[in-house]
Amino acid sequence: QVQLVDSGGGLVQAGGSLRLTCGASGFTFSSVAMGWWRQAPGKEREYVARVSWNGERAYYRDSVKGRFTISRDNVKKEVYLQMDNLKPEDTAVYYCAADVRPPEYLPFTGSWGQGTQVTVSS
Repeated sequence: QVQLVDSGGGLVQAGGSLRLTCGASGFTFSSVAMGWWRQAPGKEREYVARVSWNGERAYYRDSVKGRFTISRDNVKKEVYLQMDNLKPEDTAVYYCAADVRPPEYLPFTGSWGQGTQVTVSS
């Protein structure tokens, strides 16, 4: 079955950086788009970024453009989210999602990682 393991979260000051990693197994990783979502306390889960199956195309929500970079390694079966110039409003639990599809880029099979907490202090 699909398994996604999220890691790399932590506590960082505003302006700092973190790199999230999602390890995948149980499906043909190299054939599907992958994404990252996040959920802040008291808010709904929201889409952050996605990367095409071959890593050549990446897309972001407006609030993270220019600060976050999504990438993937199809040999290692991992997807990454490099987060730079972090802001307090980026504080959330971040979730990896497999086989994300339009229009909302939710995971097609409903498969999510367990989440990793990112806390940005001001």
